[in-house]
Amino acid sequence: MLNSGKDGTMVFEPGFLKVAAGDTVKIVPTDAGHNASSVITPEGGEAWKGAIGKEVSIKMDKEGIYIYVCDPHAMMAMVGVVQVGKATNLEAAKKSAKDLSAKFVMSKDRLDKYLAQVK
Repeated sequence: MLNSGKDGTMVFEPGFLKVAAGDTVKIVPTDAGHNASSVITPEGGEAWKGAIGKEVSIKMDKEGIYIYVCDPHAMMAMVGVVQVGKATNLEAAKKSAKDLSAKFVMSKDRLDKYLAQVK
């Protein structure tokens, strides 16, 4: 969680991550005032809400696409995507992402760029 990174301001790095089912993803706030909360998960996937300024570790057991935001900076497109195994819910994630991106006040294409990396 960074105020500024290779993809611009208010970013998670990496913004897109592919892992295997059963892996644990750790999201670390390197700048104060950030958190990570899931907004889209595959069916049966566990949702999470990290505390402001605290790292969060998530065991990714269910295959699919997970989209998460920094709650205080979601409107600034501070968003990340994790692909766990096969993208079982890709179409549903893209539909939800379109609604989410419509609320961004900047970097409106960031989430689309991350989802374009799904294979």
